[in-house]
Amino acid sequence: MIRTQKLTKKYGDHLALADLDLEVSPGEILGFLGPNGAGKSTTLRLLSGFLPPTSGSCSIAGLDLTKDSLAARQKTGYLPENFVAPYEMRVKEYLLFRARLKGLGRKEAKASMESIIGRLGLEPRLRQPFSALSKGFRQRVGLADALLADPPALLLDEPFSGLDPLQRQEFREILVRLAGQGKAILFSSHVLPEVEEIATRVQILHLGHSRAVGTMKELQNHLQREASLLLRLQDQSDGEVPLQKGADRFGYRLEVLAPDRFLLHLDHPESRPALFRWVGTQRLDVLEFREVRPDLDQLFRSLVEEVSA
Repeated sequence: MIRTQKLTKKYGDHLALADLDLEVSPGEILGFLGPNGAGKSTTLRLLSGFLPPTSGSCSIAGLDLTKDSLAARQKTGYLPENFVAPYEMRVKEYLLFRARLKGLGRKEAKASMESIIGRLGLEPRLRQPFSALSKGFRQRVGLADALLADPPALLLDEPFSGLDPLQRQEFREILVRLAGQGKAILFSSHVLPEVEEIATRVQILHLGHSRAVGTMKELQNHLQREASLLLRLQDQSDGEVPLQKGADRFGYRLEVLAPDRFLLHLDHPESRPALFRWVGTQRLDVLEFREVRPDLDQLFRSLVEEVSA
């Protein structure tokens, strides 16, 4: 549904995006994760037809954005990071105006607007001017605008920016429902929990390059070579903890979190069973000994550090 192949964008000598391959299927939510300047907004502007690519291709529903731009954009709903509408226009007037611009007839525009405002909870705000809306309701108006022509693909740039916790939760629930209706959704964010909570898959961007893509489980497995074990002991202040000699034997880096808490970073994950048995033979009062699965935050930091090193 949403696809790029070796998509590249340069601004003079500055490389904003390099050889990006990306694909979002109907019913899928792809979370585009990266710090500011990673190339997320550039990608969404290319996919929405606002920017031409330097090289490579991007398409919506099989329609090339370069060769058939108008038809491709008609299949796309786009919510920019800082959505604005004319401040003096009332919400109802604005949405009807936008629906007509998208090619809907008068009756069709009214029916589409009424259906969408019901789904997004905008009824109480229809008579208010855009200037009177909170950030959360402005975002909802922007999403309503993107949905008016019932496009199969949605491009959302930092859609949770500026929302309070309740608004973010409501907005996430809306996106999950839309994906359940078969929409292909690509949204960008630099906030890790937002991506982790609702994304079907995650694609990590850094300095214009795709660093990793996959489900959370697949991305966690990416770090399996750096598997860590958390060891928590009864107070060992009266004696020496014999963990350093285990490091030489089993090949792990010992990180002391507290006098009774340690992280064992394994060079060879396959040594875990033998290490568990060895710890059991030591004179240690073990309270907790378990594998620490990397979360999205750890994964993201690891990938960024690899590039920056």
